[in-house]
Amino acid sequence: MTTAVTAVAPAASDRALKHFETALEFETDCWDVHDSMSGGKQDFVLLDVRSHALYEQGHVPGAVSLPHGKIVEGTMKDYPASTVFVVYCAGPHCNGAHRGAIRLARLGRPVKLMIGGVTGWLDEGFTLETGKK
Repeated sequence: MTTAVTAVAPAASDRALKHFETALEFETDCWDVHDSMSGGKQDFVLLDVRSHALYEQGHVPGAVSLPHGKIVEGTMKDYPASTVFVVYCAGPHCNGAHRGAIRLARLGRPVKLMIGGVTGWLDEGFTLETGKK
């Protein structure tokens, strides 16, 4: 019997291992971001790449508001070239974080995506801040 799940066979274990190990180079999760930030071990800048209006309605505490369309060389000049950025947007239904990550990568900046975005943050039981920062 074949189902929609097994119609395409799973990758060989060695290929699966490479894929999942590599994925961690590109993404992190809400729990790890929260743990780093709340434990005083933050070695990255967290960017909320949604609009300023959405940021003001609710954002991850400590995040910087920088809409993905405004990620250009001029706005990044105050950050050292080695700064690691973690980007997020509304959630898995939104590609804004991917757009922000692309812009940062094109500028030669180290970047990871926080999978889940605001939705994932709330799902983990963490709270949001409101207002400007």
